[in-house]
Amino acid sequence: MPEQLWLPGLEAPPPPTDGLFFAVYPDANTAAGIAKFAQQLCVDARGRSGVRGKPLAANRLHVTLRHLGNFAGGLPTDVVEAAKRAAASVSIAPFTVEFDAVASFAKKPRLGPAVLVGEHGVRGLQALHDALEAGLKAGGIEPDARFTPHVTLAYGLPWIARRPAEPACWNVREFALMHSLLGRTRHIVLARWPLVGQG
Repeated sequence: MPEQLWLPGLEAPPPPTDGLFFAVYPDANTAAGIAKFAQQLCVDARGRSGVRGKPLAANRLHVTLRHLGNFAGGLPTDVVEAAKRAAASVSIAPFTVEFDAVASFAKKPRLGPAVLVGEHGVRGLQALHDALEAGLKAGGIEPDARFTPHVTLAYGLPWIARRPAEPACWNVREFALMHSLLGRTRHIVLARWPLVGQG
């Protein structure tokens, strides 16, 4: 009977509209070079069974340091304020980051994101992530140790084995708290913090 399929108070939750995350962005010249590489990856993939990968625009290329959640109807003020307090507690000197390989974040044989990754050149990002985690934990936000430093280049590409790529390097001098308007390809900077710790 149809009336048995509906229970008051158990309506589907509203879809998330807003995301919150910490990020590091490359400088404009580095971002332009990475975007060119992403475009070439998509061009190379188009010959394979009609794949139409979508490269990210240069101004959207970033490293997500910590995703803080997706929310419906705006960002919760308490989470934003806890994130800002955590960021203000970070004391790390500026550092250089280097990504020197390209890989898939999809399971073979599925289409998925192609990303830039690194080894020794991403240790500074790991240290920054860990410092943020400590501040977030102190502020009551559930810890999340999962972190693979990467820059997403394009979506919808065929699986590729990890392989060397021309290194993408830049000096990380700040990080930012970002508001993502989900599904609208727009990121808004809520706050930035310079790296001012001792090296």
